Amino acid sequence: MAAKGDYYAILGVGRDGSEDDLKKAYRRLALRYHPDRNPGDKKAEEKFKEISEAYQVLSDPEKRAQYDRYGHAAFEPGVGPGGFDFSGSFEDIFGDIFGDFFGTGRGRRRVRRGEDLSYTLDISFEEAAFGADKTISVPRMAVCDVCGGTGAKPGTSPTTCPHCRGSGQVRVQQGFFSIARTCGQCRGEGRIVTSPCAACRGAGATRKTSTLHVKIPAGVDTDVRLKMRGEGEPSPNGGPPGDLYVMLHVREHPIFARQGNDVLCEVPISFPQVALGAEIEVPTLEGKIKMKIPAGTQPGSVFRLKGKGVAGLHGGGRGDQLVRVLVEVPRKMTAKQRQLLEELAHCEGEDPSPMMRGFFEKVKELFG
Repeated sequence: MAAKGDYYAILGVGRDGSEDDLKKAYRRLALRYHPDRNPGDKKAEEKFKEISEAYQVLSDPEKRAQYDRYGHAAFEPGVGPGGFDFSGSFEDIFGDIFGDFFGTGRGRRRVRRGEDLSYTLDISFEEAAFGADKTISVPRMAVCDVCGGTGAKPGTSPTTCPHCRGSGQVRVQQGFFSIARTCGQCRGEGRIVTSPCAACRGAGATRKTSTLHVKIPAGVDTDVRLKMRGEGEPSPNGGPPGDLYVMLHVREHPIFARQGNDVLCEVPISFPQVALGAEIEVPTLEGKIKMKIPAGTQPGSVFRLKGKGVAGLHGGGRGDQLVRVLVEVPRKMTAKQRQLLEELAHCEGEDPSPMMRGFFEKVKELFG
């Protein structure tokens, strides 16, 4: 019989290797030489047995100590426990390792996190700009007050599932290995409610409407999502609850429109005001203010009011308010107004404005 190789060398780990080092090395090699990946390959099968034997010894602190002291002789008859079991399932070999990666393991119920919830909240333009405290009512599942979440009738308790014996899994043999599947009788819970609670019908939870307070930060906009940790559905088996996501929808404002952190407001004024200049009242998010319109202001001109916009959601101060001037043309005029405008038109005909003069000179150059 060929001499056995050193277990540490087989796994490629130093003698001072940690438990984590052993697991990583074994997982890498076991996946490489697994018989399912190498059907009919006798060398791969022998290699798989060899690395499995090495891992079985070195992953057990007591066996590892014996091996470090006596070598392979520790497991010969009369010295140590001797013999190795290679008829175990795929789960037996990989279960503990995968459990470290995915939070599950043999003989343990899989704890599930509660479902997340989504809630759409309408807020005003001003609430989005300055922030607000809102109260919302959210229908969600809550632990049953009658059974305390067990799902069992008061005075009774859930019983261990006889099919899987509380593990939540059953094994199905497939050739050399057996595969663990979720128990269909208890659905992976490992226990069965034989006398269900009348209030929750065995679910362990009932639907209730919860009142929650939501703090809206200044500077939010439509489609901003606020996360309220732990305010979602409860876990069905003792795990952490889900989260609540509050989706914001900002209602349109009759006067203001948002452009990033700036606020746009269009203000109609008369022709005499833009021609002669004037002082007008302009609405802002914080009330009305006075603003001067210089003489000769052109229609569509935009004035900037510093710091009158929306606060930055991530800091950086407030934006500005942009005031666009719209010149309103009267639809009806008195006889006096018409007379004055006709006189103005006559004067402009004798001395056209620079803009008009420049435009018609270009037209003449193009068309003669």
